[in-house]
Amino acid sequence: MFRVPFLVAIALAIAFGGGIWSTLWALEATTGFGAIRLGAWEAFPEAQTAKADPYAKSHRAAAGALLYGSAEGLTFTAVTDETGAPLRTGCSYKIAGHTPPARLWTLYTLQSGKTNRPQDSKLPVALNSRSILRHADGSFEIQVSTDAKPRNWLAVPERGRFRMRLTLLDTPAAGSSGLIDLSMPVIENIGCGHA
Repeated sequence: MFRVPFLVAIALAIAFGGGIWSTLWALEATTGFGAIRLGAWEAFPEAQTAKADPYAKSHRAAAGALLYGSAEGLTFTAVTDETGAPLRTGCSYKIAGHTPPARLWTLYTLQSGKTNRPQDSKLPVALNSRSILRHADGSFEIQVSTDAKPRNWLAVPERGRFRMRLTLLDTPAAGSSGLIDLSMPVIENIGCGHA
């Protein structure tokens, strides 16, 4: 008597549950389409525009992030070093080189997961182009680790994986069709553990 309604209820639960799960998985798996990779850095130039795909729009809505115009800013994220290994808090990294031209840029560390804000810490978890020390040629080196380092240093969470976000503000690179030719700073693993 209740066999058919029971089977229909199970089928609907599987369909709705599977549909919701696959949608959430797809949203976590990608920020959108049209990614540009420059070394370890990845950006989605159209994510902030009216041409953004549904995944990018969903990420914007969930994060509540500030939207930049197509020529106002561009955000790059790195989850790996130059060799493709994931960024881990047990390792120290050196970010070296130049950024594309920008009036201002910011760099901060994020814990892996769903948060899009810098971690809460009394340690320096963010730097910007006006606060770092540079070499004579304008290049810079930033140490990223849990242990304090001299000169330019970014702290990372105590454990787990992390990612870095570099935002270029008021940059011609954001509206440039030649974005692939731009150079980004290199992320190099300089050692793991306390060795």
